[in-house]
Amino acid sequence: MRADGQGSGAARAAIALTVVLGGLVSMVTASPAGTVSPATQELLRSSSYIYVATQRKNGELSEAAPIWFVYDGDEIFFTTGPESWKAKRIARGSPLTIHVGSRTGPMLVGKATKVTDPALIDRMGRTYSDKYWIAWLGLFRPRSERVTAGKTVAYFVDVEE
Repeated sequence: MRADGQGSGAARAAIALTVVLGGLVSMVTASPAGTVSPATQELLRSSSYIYVATQRKNGELSEAAPIWFVYDGDEIFFTTGPESWKAKRIARGSPLTIHVGSRTGPMLVGKATKVTDPALIDRMGRTYSDKYWIAWLGLFRPRSERVTAGKTVAYFVDVEE
């Protein structure tokens, strides 16, 4: 191909073929659905916050809210108040858009599933205590009695990049 951008048809065809093959290779080597890249998994393990947005009735995303969470290697666990817009939208089936570590961090998409098992909620509460010092003091951690009483809603989120 010449410096002025004019080239033979064969050269342009070769460039087009390279672009197409490059796209096919990236599609074949991409992570399968339901997985998170190793770099994002490490960020999920080390971050204090995820930023969660839900979908409004009109299709727009809400403002992303920073929330505490734990990541067990497969799913994200978090709690919220039952009267929050987040809880109401999740109950309606809204997908979650999650940014890890900052509002501009890696983006994940997920579906939240309500958790009601008291033993699991208490186990997650102990995990919060290991991660957040104020939860270690007994404040702001998931508690099964609060979930059972309807004062808190707990969720697992299955995510993918």
